[in-house]
Amino acid sequence: MTDRCTWVRDAIRLLEADANRSADTHLHVFPLPPEWGIDLYLKDESVHPTGSLKHRLARSLILYGLVNGRIDERTTLVEASSGSTAVSEAYFARMLGLDFVTVVPRATSPEKIELIEFYGGRCHFVDVPGDMYAEAERLAAESGGYYLDQFTYAERATDWRGNNNIAESVFEQLAAERYPVPAWIVVGAGTGGTSATFGRYVRYRRHPTRIAVVDPENSAYYGGWRTGRSDHTTGMPSRIEGIGRPRVEPSFVPGVIDEVLPIPDAASLAAIRLLRERTLHWAGGSTGTNLVGAFQIIARMIAAGERGSVVTLICDGGARYAHTYHDDAWVAAQGHDLAPHRERMDRFLATGVWD
Repeated sequence: MTDRCTWVRDAIRLLEADANRSADTHLHVFPLPPEWGIDLYLKDESVHPTGSLKHRLARSLILYGLVNGRIDERTTLVEASSGSTAVSEAYFARMLGLDFVTVVPRATSPEKIELIEFYGGRCHFVDVPGDMYAEAERLAAESGGYYLDQFTYAERATDWRGNNNIAESVFEQLAAERYPVPAWIVVGAGTGGTSATFGRYVRYRRHPTRIAVVDPENSAYYGGWRTGRSDHTTGMPSRIEGIGRPRVEPSFVPGVIDEVLPIPDAASLAAIRLLRERTLHWAGGSTGTNLVGAFQIIARMIAAGERGSVVTLICDGGARYAHTYHDDAWVAAQGHDLAPHRERMDRFLATGVWD
């Protein structure tokens, strides 16, 4: 027992050391016309060691398993993931000397699969994304391992009151800005954990900040939020990796969210091209979804004569999608027409009006 406790204490120390090195990511300013009186900030989660917002989640999920006595030095970690969470979990599993296997849809980008394997993880493929959950449970049971289960535990593994979470980091970084308390925070929902963390934190700190969730095509969150049904499903996977789910996940907390905005996938892909041209930041598709939602919120603020700040996220880097979202031939093959969405965004940035 003593050896096991010593290993767990050392594992927690390693996770905390990683957090000290990497948790406070950059907060960039997106250029907007100064006469609008609105500041747009991009919290750049792509600079984490594993390149995405999911670095925070993976650390929290493994820490949650450790402090609850479910992980020791012989435990195989198992996950169901569309990519980025598994990349980060593989990184932490290697840090702790643990085996890691993830169940992923066969359509997951090759760049993400290569990263999972680079960190020593193994991929177990399924043809139907909805089969991920049961397959991960089966693998964990057969190996005597621990199913990290991001879709269930994301909202409870993160300390929403603070403890260097993403919400606390954003507000600390905004402290010296002209609008230190944002009017809106705009995020996507994969597990729902990030929106839950932000929503709980602003209520706990008594901030008037509102939370908007942006939802891609095929995802269940918009329909579930609009109808109030936690069992809402679409039966279809999101084409924007990292966000959107065919069902409303257990970690999604609608009571702390003020609005859900459905965003066309083609608009998300047009937005990441605009972002790269105007800021040189190369991002994945979910960042584009965030940006389109932020633009819509800002247009409303302008129309209402409001001033203030809006915060959204750069969720991961564009290099992971070089052969998909950033490949014009791939985009055309998917039937996406980006031109009208790009024109709408260019007009918005010139006029402040969202058509």
